[in-house]
Amino acid sequence: MVDTRATWTRGRKTQLRPLSLGGFTLIELMIVVAVVAILAAIALPSYNSYIQKGRRADAMSALLELAQAVERSFTLNNSYASATIDTSITSRLTGYYSIGFATGSPTATGYTLQAVPVSGSSQASDSCGTLAVTSTGSRTATTGGVSVSGCWN
Repeated sequence: MVDTRATWTRGRKTQLRPLSLGGFTLIELMIVVAVVAILAAIALPSYNSYIQKGRRADAMSALLELAQAVERSFTLNNSYASATIDTSITSRLTGYYSIGFATGSPTATGYTLQAVPVSGSSQASDSCGTLAVTSTGSRTATTGGVSVSGCWN
């Protein structure tokens, strides 16, 4: 019988090593797990930051959309007092922001709409905090009563 693993090289028969079964050692597996854990530790906070920015942009969009609706109400009634919040605009932010008038209802001559991050949600740790827009078009962001710049850019 002929050995199929043997080869001939320049007149000499050389024996090949037996085929080894492939696989991972425990150390190799642990190294891969450690590398994946390090990558996840770096990527997850960055991902959460992008999610917060996206939800903040949605809140700003909703505030401006609501401000336009309130202004349309003013042109019809010559007063802001009868303006209401359109819940179809705010429903997409439920669980992340509470959107409404700052004082409960607008006055005849002005209003302030605000988006307050819901405590316990991922937006509660957002650096921009509470977003607001007024009847004069002023846009603000406050965290703990301190004004934050750069949020509406």
